[in-house]
Amino acid sequence: MKKIVTILIMATSLTSVQAQTNSQNPLLQKWTGPYGGVPAFTEYKIADFKPAFDVAIKQKSNEIDAIANNTKPATFDNTIAELERSGKTLSRIMTAYGIYSSNISTPEFASIQKDIEPLLAAQSTEFYQNRKLFGRIEKLYNSPDKKKLTGEQQRLIWVYYTEFNKQGANLSDADKAKVGEINKQLSTLFSKFSQNLLAEENNQYVALVTDADFDGLPDGIKKAAMADAKERKLSALGCIANTRSFVEPFLTFSTNRALREKVWRMFINRGDNGDEYDNKSTLVEILQLRAAKAKLLGYPTFAHWNLTNRMAKTPERAMALMEAVWEPAVNQVHKDVADMQKIVVAEGGKFQIEPWDYRYYAEKVRKAKYDLDQNVVKEYLQLEKLREGMFWVAGELFDLKFKQITDVPVYHPDVRVWEVSNIKTGKVVGLWYFDPYARKGKRSGAWMNAYRKQQKLDENVLTIVSNNSNFIKGNDNEPVLISWSDATTLFHEFGHALHGLCSDVTYPTLSGTAVARDYVEFPSQILERWLETPEVLNKFALNYKTGKPIPKDLVERIAKAATFNEGFSTVETISSSLIDMKLHLAGDSVIDPTVFEKETLAKLNMPKEIVMRHRIPQFGHIFSSDGYASGYYSYLWADVISADAYEAFTEAKGPYDKDVAKRLHDKIFSVGNTTDQEEAYKSFRGHNPEINALMKARGFEAPVTKSNK
Repeated sequence: MKKIVTILIMATSLTSVQAQTNSQNPLLQKWTGPYGGVPAFTEYKIADFKPAFDVAIKQKSNEIDAIANNTKPATFDNTIAELERSGKTLSRIMTAYGIYSSNISTPEFASIQKDIEPLLAAQSTEFYQNRKLFGRIEKLYNSPDKKKLTGEQQRLIWVYYTEFNKQGANLSDADKAKVGEINKQLSTLFSKFSQNLLAEENNQYVALVTDADFDGLPDGIKKAAMADAKERKLSALGCIANTRSFVEPFLTFSTNRALREKVWRMFINRGDNGDEYDNKSTLVEILQLRAAKAKLLGYPTFAHWNLTNRMAKTPERAMALMEAVWEPAVNQVHKDVADMQKIVVAEGGKFQIEPWDYRYYAEKVRKAKYDLDQNVVKEYLQLEKLREGMFWVAGELFDLKFKQITDVPVYHPDVRVWEVSNIKTGKVVGLWYFDPYARKGKRSGAWMNAYRKQQKLDENVLTIVSNNSNFIKGNDNEPVLISWSDATTLFHEFGHALHGLCSDVTYPTLSGTAVARDYVEFPSQILERWLETPEVLNKFALNYKTGKPIPKDLVERIAKAATFNEGFSTVETISSSLIDMKLHLAGDSVIDPTVFEKETLAKLNMPKEIVMRHRIPQFGHIFSSDGYASGYYSYLWADVISADAYEAFTEAKGPYDKDVAKRLHDKIFSVGNTTDQEEAYKSFRGHNPEINALMKARGFEAPVTKSNK
């Protein structure tokens, strides 16, 4: 008896210690402070993640079980609304976890991901395979009383019902177990792929050892290359890091053809070097598991499964769009290459244009044809001025005002925060975090995150969004100058942020950017078009030396050259999209990534002077998660929509037409996923999007049929 009592005392003691530990874990605490609470970034530690996830996952499971096992008949309030309230602790932890993964990853953090990812996959699988819970959702979906609910509530039931079906809620217990095991394996492989890619981007570089190695490079790249070499403690004068923000400017301006080839090969071989970070076997495993999962779920291929809740609906419709644009884009590339080759010959060159030459000679053609020097344009593209320009556009279109604040914690000194409010009402609508600079441990590219979704279920919850980029940081008190392409990307990602900030819905699942993947890029891509408006250029494209606005004749030259090099960017992107789709249409065939890429591109008549924007072993969009898998076409699909939508402005009074802007806000930016996206677009535009607007915007000659939808 004494022994039993001792054990009970020990168990109670351990439980008390655990409870005390959990109460002290900052990741488990509710967000406090202004704006309805903000993440306590300065308090989080990597060691806190695993115990925090253990508690939060268990907490959400208990919440879900309570909903599923409710003995009262299913109603919207006791089932769907309660689901919307569940998992708040887990969501907060996921926000911090995602930030560490994308923005401040370290070897210590990478080591815990292999433990955490399977836990998250198991939790998701358990949720979607809960038979009792699905039974309640299904009853609501099939109930004739559903018509008494609001349109938003009906849409939310549809979203839950559709996603549960897609994830296999109706499978047998045996098949559910198989799907669950596949999800666990995939989560581990996704992390491995991402970590391999990040390692190659962090660790690889090309050294610049002589003054001649800097020839042709703009001052900003020169200084950044020298700073990077110093940070790596190299004896070289400078180095070009293995990131897009370093590589693309180098390929555009370096006069050293041999070095251009060396830098290009380093970049395009990420994940494909036959070393410990090689991604080929990892991605083959991912493809096999996806194919197996799709079959278990009753679909011929993963592509067919993953497109069930997209606008395209089927791989065939997505392929038809890509093929309609592919040939005109390839034809344009051939014309552009011919112009480049003339310059090579005129300069006495004895070589044909290769991929490492393309950007360099495209720039020469741009200068010759349009008298447009990107380095001259760049002198007017100051990062901070363009940020102010984005704020101004947001004010003109959506009545938003941005005020910088310093009373909230950030996860890195580079991060700044703005309070966002409505100009007319003064009402605060959210916070915008800006993390613009490249650094070790931050993944390449640019993206938007929602730290917290807007909602009004029980109270008015303000959204918190962020934009993250990889611009090369200048010296203190030196403005950061960016390229026209980078400026376009800046506006693009800000479009995603505005999609979140303008959200005005009741339920978090339907909030902001939670729309179909091939629609979510539409609000971001349409915002790109405001960069080139004279109003933005005249007010915010100011010379970093003189402070004078960009000259009118330079603006006119930019406008004339607007469609220049669209063949290159279109082929670069669509080739990746086609490869993505064909990989996922291959079913359970075991592919050799190198052979598959080579043979598929050959069949497509891929111009030899261009490589895919994302080669298979480095295609993080499709192998770091399921998000864009068989869905990279989404950028093209959304650009058809955005090109057509922008014509609503040009057909009216111009890009700042107040009536059209209000319609864009009310029908697109504010409604989230509360309505079918095709219907939302038609309510804005009056008709389905038409592909001819895209062809005109890209300057392609070949006519195509109007309807692709």
